[in-house]
Amino acid sequence: MTIFREYRSEFESQQRFKGDKAYVGEDLITTPIKKPKNRELTPKQKEDNKAFSSKRIFVEHRIRSVKIFRVFQERFRLNPHKYEQVILTICGLVRLRIKALILPLKISPISSGLNYRI
Repeated sequence: MTIFREYRSEFESQQRFKGDKAYVGEDLITTPIKKPKNRELTPKQKEDNKAFSSKRIFVEHRIRSVKIFRVFQERFRLNPHKYEQVILTICGLVRLRIKALILPLKISPISSGLNYRI
């Protein structure tokens, strides 16, 4: 959430995002409907949540594909300056695995001034 808030200004002002229940209350993020305390969701709300989650499932599967490499969960034991390069390599492998290796014409790292050649 902190990273999202930090880079929010780089997106279009009207850009909307889809998030899970952790992002409830954020103005630019659409989230599923939470179950009220001591009550149940209506059938319409359940249907809306199911339609919402069916649109997000592709993203959730990609997150899982990246997490398989365990770089995010475990201590990174290599040189800290190589972390970004390792993450970009893992993302490239995931894109290759799903056969979506369509690279942008220009690649610009978010935070560092490093230039990568692909």
